[in-house]
Amino acid sequence: MTAGNREQADFRGPLDVTRAATAVIDAHDTVIGWSPAAERLLGYAPGEIVGRPVATFLAPGATSSGPPLRFQGNEIRVARHRDGHDVVVATGVCTLPGAGPAVRVLVAAELTALRQWEARLALLHGLATQSPVGLGIYDTDLRLTWCNTAYEREIGRPFDEFRGLRADELYSDGKFVTRGHPPTLDAVMRHVLDTGEPFLDLHFQGRPPSDPDTEHLWSCAYYRLQDADGRVIGVCEDAFDISDRYKAQRRLALLVEAGRQVGGALDVQVTAEKITEVAVPEFAAEVTVDLAQAVLDGEVPATSGAAAASLVRVARCCPGERAHESGGPSPVRYPPGSPQDRSLSSGGLVLDESELVVPLRAGNSVLGLVTFLRGTGGAAFDSGEVALADELVARTAVSIDNARRFTRERTASLALQRQLLPQQLPEQSAVDLAHRYLPTDDVTGVGGDWFDVIPLSGTRVGLVVGDVVGHGLQAAATMGRLRTTVRAFAQLDMDPVELLARLDDLVAQSAEEQWGGPLAAGGAYADVTTGATCLYAVYDPVSRRCVMARAGHLPPAVVDPDGRVSFPELPAGPPLGLGGLPFESMEIELPVGSLLALFTDGLVEARDRDIDHGLDTLGRVLGDRDASLEELCDRAVAELLPSGSTADDTALLLVRTRELDASRVGEWELPADPVAPGRARELATRQLHAWGLEELSFATELVVSELVTNAVRYGGGPIQVRLIRDRTLLCEVADTGHTSPHLRHSTEEDEGGRGLLIVAQLVQRWGTRYTHSGKTIWTEQTFPASN
Repeated sequence: MTAGNREQADFRGPLDVTRAATAVIDAHDTVIGWSPAAERLLGYAPGEIVGRPVATFLAPGATSSGPPLRFQGNEIRVARHRDGHDVVVATGVCTLPGAGPAVRVLVAAELTALRQWEARLALLHGLATQSPVGLGIYDTDLRLTWCNTAYEREIGRPFDEFRGLRADELYSDGKFVTRGHPPTLDAVMRHVLDTGEPFLDLHFQGRPPSDPDTEHLWSCAYYRLQDADGRVIGVCEDAFDISDRYKAQRRLALLVEAGRQVGGALDVQVTAEKITEVAVPEFAAEVTVDLAQAVLDGEVPATSGAAAASLVRVARCCPGERAHESGGPSPVRYPPGSPQDRSLSSGGLVLDESELVVPLRAGNSVLGLVTFLRGTGGAAFDSGEVALADELVARTAVSIDNARRFTRERTASLALQRQLLPQQLPEQSAVDLAHRYLPTDDVTGVGGDWFDVIPLSGTRVGLVVGDVVGHGLQAAATMGRLRTTVRAFAQLDMDPVELLARLDDLVAQSAEEQWGGPLAAGGAYADVTTGATCLYAVYDPVSRRCVMARAGHLPPAVVDPDGRVSFPELPAGPPLGLGGLPFESMEIELPVGSLLALFTDGLVEARDRDIDHGLDTLGRVLGDRDASLEELCDRAVAELLPSGSTADDTALLLVRTRELDASRVGEWELPADPVAPGRARELATRQLHAWGLEELSFATELVVSELVTNAVRYGGGPIQVRLIRDRTLLCEVADTGHTSPHLRHSTEEDEGGRGLLIVAQLVQRWGTRYTHSGKTIWTEQTFPASN
């Protein structure tokens, strides 16, 4: 210990005779004794002052200009130093008994030192009587030997009643919650005594004897006490009650945790469950959340409390239990006068002893109620906790309202998407079908991928798969426009190249109309339609030929009947709306039982997987010849999308080809001469009799006769006549002409023009399709009821 530290640790007063400047005075006020301290203070050596009067260095009376600091007869005076300067001192005089020459003892000290000592005494007095920090001194046996007033208040008894007790006896159920230190009071103080290492800011949790029903938290410090000779005499404990600060920190932490968890999912029920998990058990023993049924449906609840009375329990949590898991939300009703009923009626929170009910409000609407309960014997909610509950519920209400809005929008989007996608694919004679559609993850929910199967004339079938950039309602609406357009073009019997070219023109035109020019800012179309991809294929079960073309889309997978998988090198073509390069088609022959797989990139491409790996996996799955189409769909999704969701939409369409055998097709070639209509009627009648369709002979003869007559008159030979028995009776007449027949109403003066009108009245549908060699007029008739 340095000299300065020893001085600071010396609590003897400046006027103590062992420290102060001391002069012994006789009856004539003459100095007869002079101490070394006096020499240091005033500069006189004993030989220079002994025998001289006191007035030599000390003027009589109080001469200080400041307020005198007096106690027990002490005075403030001005002393004169040997070198002539003044020294303000505090003096004290003590009369000596007896008959010797020494009559009085005069002690003096500098006023500054005296005031420092008095401040030190005031500090000690304040620590002992006024400080909020509890101070206790324990001896080497760890028994309490002294404590201040704050410590005494914590115990709730006079000090004399608990003097000599050990700390563990006073706080028998307490423990240190700071990690990395001994857990008990006895162990901590014993460590300090043995090592001299102090402990600072240890958090001790317990129930003080003065408040046994409430847990308190103290910040404690322990340090060893030693006397002037360095001998250990005990350990000092100071403890500051930080319970209020700790509660405030816990409340803030609870709000932070609520902000982190509540609102993370755009789901009403999940959000409700999160608030119960956050609040239990830190804030309440049990929490329940009741919501208006309209909120779960994504609707706006009524503004009146009475209308919100139809509540359902969506979440409940208490110690040892998870959120409500009993088969979904269940209705709940509260009796009149209950805290919940009062909260609904008033629209405000209700505190009823250990039950706190806070309404979930969004604007003027009451979404529901949150009820906080504390167990039997639990402390009541104080004002700070009520404010915390109000803030927690307010944040939850915002998140639930956001989830409600999202639910409403997502429901509308999914309903739109369901209406835009095929609900049920019709059975086709040309192919067997299976499909899967997986929208993107649950957050956005709706995407722009689509597929379609379109019945075409002549038992042919159009197969479509497409992908619109982006997700959400706009992408779904765009997908619907494209799918509708493709169906319309396909019904016109356009070949794949022409269909994609027309679709590309419409997409580009749409972008120009929307943005006032061919390109948006940045050099790209801003409409999500632009950049969409599409694959269109037409399969004919009679010829077993498939013609396909694609606009920036992935090629299909083709699996032959032996299980060999290939991806045809189909020219890619640009995505829709970009223009530039023409589209090209490819025609391949598909043996009966071949598998054709059309899919979008969401199935085979992922952030953590190369597209080639995805294509290899898909090919391996599709190569199983023994699996059904439904099984293949399930396996493809399971292996390529094991999580069940994807960052991109996914569409998969599987078709297995069929063939219409010769027994169901009658086909003839006739020359373009006047006798051709009669020969066509004869051949058609004979084929109908072979099929047992005599009832259709009259109408079919008229149809064949009219169509062949038109071919002879306006087209060119040779003429192809074909009857197909499928789900309906199909009649086709093909010639080399490219003129298109039109229905018209003939006037009384017209000699012709009525034939096609008669044909249209006899058949269910009719139309024209064009080929490279000419055109084909086709009709479709329903079978008689007996067939």
